[in-house]
Amino acid sequence: MEPERPAAQDTAGFGRWAGSGKPPARIVAVDDSLTAQDAYRHATSGTALLWRGDYHNARQLLSALGRRIPAPAATGAGPGADVAAELYRHRQARAHRSRILACLLVPLVPGPAVDLRRAPDIATAWRHAHGDVSEPSVVPLQDLLGVLGAEQWRQRGIFVPALGATIHPHYGTFAPVRAEYLDLVAEAPLPETGTAFDLGTGTGVLAAILARRGITRVVATDLSDRAIACAADNLGRLGLDGVVDLQVADLFPAGRAGVVICNPPWLPGSATTLLDQAVYDPKSRMLRGFLTGLADHLEPGGEGWLVISDLAEHLGLRSRAELLGWIEAAGLVVVDRLDTRPTHRRSADTDDPFHTARSAEVTSLWRLGAA
Repeated sequence: MEPERPAAQDTAGFGRWAGSGKPPARIVAVDDSLTAQDAYRHATSGTALLWRGDYHNARQLLSALGRRIPAPAATGAGPGADVAAELYRHRQARAHRSRILACLLVPLVPGPAVDLRRAPDIATAWRHAHGDVSEPSVVPLQDLLGVLGAEQWRQRGIFVPALGATIHPHYGTFAPVRAEYLDLVAEAPLPETGTAFDLGTGTGVLAAILARRGITRVVATDLSDRAIACAADNLGRLGLDGVVDLQVADLFPAGRAGVVICNPPWLPGSATTLLDQAVYDPKSRMLRGFLTGLADHLEPGGEGWLVISDLAEHLGLRSRAELLGWIEAAGLVVVDRLDTRPTHRRSADTDDPFHTARSAEVTSLWRLGAA
């Protein structure tokens, strides 16, 4: 479930709050005469800055603010380090950085448009993400840039070799940029069945792969209305909307299937932003919910496919014994496990503070059956 946007409210006479976090308690209007140092001083004291100058100068100021935020001292996350504690510290530093950058605001007016000189056309991107703007509003510039970036992904799309087609992620849905887990789903032996469930469908990419493999009825679920709309768009583009039934549901739909697939967020932890939800599964809720309910939703001889990496194990967030214990307690057995190594850039980035963990990561498709 995506985090709720704050209720619309006035921001000290400057307009309605349109940001993703809490509205600031204090806002001052500024323009091109403001120095980066003064902007940083205001931001670190909790004062938000409503930009009234040139849009491109606002972009430059945001970059200058980012350069002034001290990076956390590198302690390393190699062998012998408390990697879980290091990850927590890293996330806290990122949250602090985000709070500082969120202090630079820009004005929106109905259109929707940014009410600044040389501002780009945001109408399509903003409507796709948040709908229309009905009255003057303010939004953090970093939020606006996120909306514009998401629109570029949506328009350009991502070619998925396992599907032989392009998937178009929408704002607030996880983009399928890691091909290795998609390849596992495309290559795993299929049980003899005509029905499959895809739990937490997101863009609909896994449902599409199953349909292209010959499954004649796929029920794909998600709690997010954004995800359901995104999946509907993609399945319609692929001509699979007659094969895949989309439902808003918390994990399982009614009935049983020969294949039940779930690709939960791979790390246990709190999720406070849309981006976090693609990575963090609070208290492993989705993972454990899938395992606990799987046996009751499998056809005789059916399989549950858990797509997950072992990065959480390398980060000290979950052990292999813990995962196997959950599988056994749910009345399940491991039929097989298909493994692959990640090929994304971060797995080979030696400057990443968690390179040791990422370089050891294995992505797996666990084939599970009822005991």
